[in-house]
Amino acid sequence: PLPRFVSLRSAQVNLRAGPGLRYPVDWTYVRRDLPVEVIAEFDEWRKIRDPDGVEGWVHQNMLAGRRMIFVRRNNATLRRTADEGASVAAWLEMGVIGRLLTCPGGSEYCRVEIEGFQGWLRRDEFWGVHRGETLN
Repeated sequence: PLPRFVSLRSAQVNLRAGPGLRYPVDWTYVRRDLPVEVIAEFDEWRKIRDPDGVEGWVHQNMLAGRRMIFVRRNNATLRRTADEGASVAAWLEMGVIGRLLTCPGGSEYCRVEIEGFQGWLRRDEFWGVHRGETLN
């Protein structure tokens, strides 16, 4: 289904102006596992949007189905349970990438793993999940 979140499979991925090798490279990502949103498809090409809102085309082989997150703000609070009053497992810096584990329906928190730490992060503190999306 569109739109959907995926992540970059490689440490170097070219973002093109259009769906094909004949189109110029507008940008090269050098961040494996960066979450991106697939917003359109054409043959084996996928139009993506990154956490900064930049859009362009990448070959489907450069994308993985791994669900990752991108922390949106400094001092984001990774909590031990999905509760505002829960103890802090870690403070996260903006730009940190982690793995999305689960997002219960109706919860403002998702369970994530970042550099060996697991915990719960508010949905508004990261990019990589749609509003109201449930992920088991």
